[in-house]
Amino acid sequence: MRAAVIFLSVALCFVLSDKAHAQRALPGMQGLQITGGMVDGIYSKDNSNESGYYFGAAITTYSKNANKWVFGAEYLRINYCFENGRIPVEQFTGEGGFYYNFLSSRGKAVFFFIGASALAGYETVNRGEKLLNDGAMLQNEDGFLYGGAITLEMESYITDRIVLLLTGRERILQGTTTGHFHTQFGIGLKFIIN
Repeated sequence: MRAAVIFLSVALCFVLSDKAHAQRALPGMQGLQITGGMVDGIYSKDNSNESGYYFGAAITTYSKNANKWVFGAEYLRINYCFENGRIPVEQFTGEGGFYYNFLSSRGKAVFFFIGASALAGYETVNRGEKLLNDGAMLQNEDGFLYGGAITLEMESYITDRIVLLLTGRERILQGTTTGHFHTQFGIGLKFIIN
């Protein structure tokens, strides 16, 4: 009886499975990804810490050889120290880029990408307030940003439709008065929708 139950369980698994495994990163497949992480170091609430955080959302579309196109939006916040407080710098950017798959596991469970993206958006310093608490005036201006990013990303399939992302990225932006380079590292999830 026990052998019959095991046999029927295994048979049902094969009969009820609606698709083959490892149908991953095929041309035309799309995913919705959500990412977040740290900027320029490890973020903490300490007033002497000048690092920040970011989060974003993007749509990815796979092309040939598991390469992909990425289009999305991102929010980034960095806190600069000033006396006994912080001055927040916020960037709102849109992204469009191509990620090249340079390495993948044999079973298509893990992929490594290097990508280049164009970025454009807006930066605000201290939410537009020029006057600080101690009476000092900020010289930095709010303005439009443009530039690019270089990204190293790892995808690891948890299931056929859910992917864990680990990212490292360097943003290079013009139009900013607070710093042209920002290093990001983070984690995310991608949901295959098509």
